[in-house]
Amino acid sequence: MEKKYPYFTEEHDMLRQSIRDFADKELAPFAEEWDEKEAYDINAFHKMGELGFLGLRAPEEYGGGGGDYWTIVTLFEELINSGASGFMTAMGVHIEVAMPALFSHTNEEQKQKYLVPAIKGESLGALAVTEPEAGSDVASILTTAVEDGDSYIINGNKIFITNGARADWVIVAAKTDKSAGYAGITEFIVDTDTPGFEVSRKLDKVGLRSSDTAELFFTDMKVPKSSVLGEVNQGFFQIMSNFQPERLLVAIGAYAAAQRILQMAIDYAKERKQFGKAISRHQHNAFKIAELATKIEASKELTYRCCDMYNRGIDCLKEVSMAKWYSTEVCNEVAYDAMQLMGGYGYMKEYPLERAWRDARIQTIVAGTTEIQKLIITRTLDL
Repeated sequence: MEKKYPYFTEEHDMLRQSIRDFADKELAPFAEEWDEKEAYDINAFHKMGELGFLGLRAPEEYGGGGGDYWTIVTLFEELINSGASGFMTAMGVHIEVAMPALFSHTNEEQKQKYLVPAIKGESLGALAVTEPEAGSDVASILTTAVEDGDSYIINGNKIFITNGARADWVIVAAKTDKSAGYAGITEFIVDTDTPGFEVSRKLDKVGLRSSDTAELFFTDMKVPKSSVLGEVNQGFFQIMSNFQPERLLVAIGAYAAAQRILQMAIDYAKERKQFGKAISRHQHNAFKIAELATKIEASKELTYRCCDMYNRGIDCLKEVSMAKWYSTEVCNEVAYDAMQLMGGYGYMKEYPLERAWRDARIQTIVAGTTEIQKLIITRTLDL
């Protein structure tokens, strides 16, 4: 019997069952195949739009569900349970990285052009900030956007862009005032069929292989001024304001993945017999499982607290950074120890654990590394 948390209503429970039915039918049976092909079926994305799963907390006037943040928690807990981590990552970037910027910083014309089809599953979005020479230090990006009459000319390149190879539109961060540091960055919404936009290569990753990650180049790419997202030279602040849902989503994916991974190990340990009894009954193994289960519960409760704060509009910068680093580090610990418990079998591709182990590794790096999260926390503590 699933534990009942006070945050979830009957409506959330009904939504969860609908998502679970979709995931069991449309995702779980194909997770391994998509990983091997290094591409998920785009029809699964379209179907999520048809079912209303892409716009659960998007404004109702644009076709969204107008739901609370717990609808997002419900969605991604069930997506990760399907085992299709790459697909979940692609959807996570679309729903909780690219689309929140459309909620907050677009005008009415942009909402109609980009947000409405994004909710319907008719167009896929991405966010392009990271560059070869600028990762955690967003202020040091080198991509430029130079004013040219009624347009801007963008030159530069981006790397590690999730959905970059398949997106229909990308939010691009560029320097509009090179002398102003972080105060000279502007965001642009760019259609990927714009002349000068190039997907130079799809990157070859260790995990999340069904989710495309690309390097992008912009060569004299001309975009109209109507492509400016929000305000000129306010891009850095817009990017920072949208980091909270992204980091929170990574924390949700981490504890949910850890739960799934540990259950794989427990199921194996109950069946595998050595020295006359199931290895789950050897005290060392039983105690290790108990320790991991406790850490997962702690990471989940911390993340739920952050979700509650975010849902109620309470400042949770510190708490989200805590949840993000702790949950992702715990998930990686669980994946490592689960593989150790399963021995050679855990390392074999015939067991889904090895894919879960590969997929989990990136969690401590994306959306701000563990070290960046700790730096944020130290600053909130005035250290």
